[in-house]
Amino acid sequence: MKACVLIPTYDNPATIAAVVERVRRYVADVVVVDDGSAEAGRASVEALRATPGVHVHRRAKNGGKGAAVKDGFRVARDLGFTHALQVDADGQHALGDIPRLLAASEANPRALVLGAPRFDASVPKGRLYGRKLTIFWTTVETYGRRVITDPLCGFRVYPLDAAIAAGARGDAMDFDPEIAVRLVWRQVPVVNVETTVRYVPASEGGVSHFRMWKDNVLISWMHTRLVVAALLRLVGIGR
Repeated sequence: MKACVLIPTYDNPATIAAVVERVRRYVADVVVVDDGSAEAGRASVEALRATPGVHVHRRAKNGGKGAAVKDGFRVARDLGFTHALQVDADGQHALGDIPRLLAASEANPRALVLGAPRFDASVPKGRLYGRKLTIFWTTVETYGRRVITDPLCGFRVYPLDAAIAAGARGDAMDFDPEIAVRLVWRQVPVVNVETTVRYVPASEGGVSHFRMWKDNVLISWMHTRLVVAALLRLVGIGR
């Protein structure tokens, strides 16, 4: 097992450098994918190129979180890594839990290791309700197995070959739940590790790129596709 940290970023100039610095306390190699940031975000990412162990990949055009992560998978594998620990660039994840997620991955290298978030009072109520709905549908899509505790948390460890082979279509916020379900369909084991998640306020550089209308529509359409695909799999059609 050879792991790196994968950080997709889009316009996070106030937080990206600090997040990279903190994750490198635990993992030497970091792949940062700049998803077409504007000038300030791009400059913050470009400055990281001088840091040993930091590999920067820039997308010319913003394509969404999923598109950035999928590019990061390919970059990480080309660099010789077998696993990638995905971390959000806004500082909301409890990075002190990185050793616990990596230990779970080392114990079962085939597994998808998912952060199972415990939220504090900073979580927006609308996001919390939407999360519960997505948990319900991913449970349906995995035939009631409840193996995915939280499909939306972006703090997770992927086995890279399996993640790339899963062929997730989502390019935006629909990516995280879709790839988790598709990996379960491919018989990839899932390990859930509890972790604290804090929504970072704008005063501390927190930036939310969740588009309430558009991303909810994308997630709803993704669940529609997966439910249909799950039914077809039950009758031996599709994969």
